[in-house]
This record gives sequence, structure tokens and C-alpha cells, in this order.
Amino acid sequence: MRIIEVKERTEILVNQLLEVWEDSVKATHLFLSSGEIENIKKYVPQALKKVSHLVIIENENNIPIAFIGIEDRKLEMLFIKNSERGNGLGKKLLNYGIENYSVNELAVNEQNPNAKGFYEYMGFKIYKRTELDEQGNPYPILYMKLER
Repeated sequence: MRIIEVKERTEILVNQLLEVWEDSVKATHLFLSSGEIENIKKYVPQALKKVSHLVIIENENNIPIAFIGIEDRKLEMLFIKNSERGNGLGKKLLNYGIENYSVNELAVNEQNPNAKGFYEYMGFKIYKRTELDEQGNPYPILYMKLER
């Protein structure tokens, strides 16, 4: 496995990351219906292409299995292929973001308790909560900052 900072975001790579995203979301965002996931999925390729820093982990076959996106000092996305969860990839990627891009802030769905717990374990603390997500849907968002 290796960590790679992606400069060129080819259609092939974006499609591979979209598969990782969908696999991860279906396993962790149980509060979303399949229709909602399909709707959100339409916007993911654009987000992958636009985010300032895209960092992936590839397996031994050079296939992406996890990724993060960073904008300024904020973690915008962190997704791990479900079969790879629990292997320390999230920790590796988040630490990479903290060490290389001074990541100190993120937002997480309150209804994703595993992610919330992971970020708390990594030193992030909740400083704000909203009832609705950024699209106005009834999914509470927790805003967290790194406390070191």
C-alpha cells in the first residue's frame, strides 16, 4: 500500500474513487436511502476534481482503496472501501492531512457514529451542530476542530 498525492484527476481515477465513495457510504451512512445515495453520487465526481488536495491510498495492485480531500485546512472528505475499514487507513490519511496540510477542522454526519468516534479518537472536538446538512436535508452535522 502507498499514499499518493493526486495531481492529474483522470476519468479512470475519478470512477475508481467514486466506487470507493459509494462502497463506503453504503456501509457507513445507513440513514440515507439508496435513492438519496444515488442523488448525492451525481455530485461526487465534480467534488473530486475540484478539491485542492486529493490524497489516495492504493493497494498492491495500484487500485485506490481510500482517499481524502482537503480544502485550505479543512478535511472535506475521507472515504475507505468497506472491506478495508479497520486497517488503519483512515488514521494514516488523516495524519497525512494534519502533518502536510495542517488539517484542523471537519464536518461529520451526526448519524454516522463510527466516524464521529474516530475523529474524537484522533483529537477532534465538536464546536457546533446544525439540524440540517449543507443541502438543507434533515441530517444533523457536527463541526469539529482539532485540539492538540
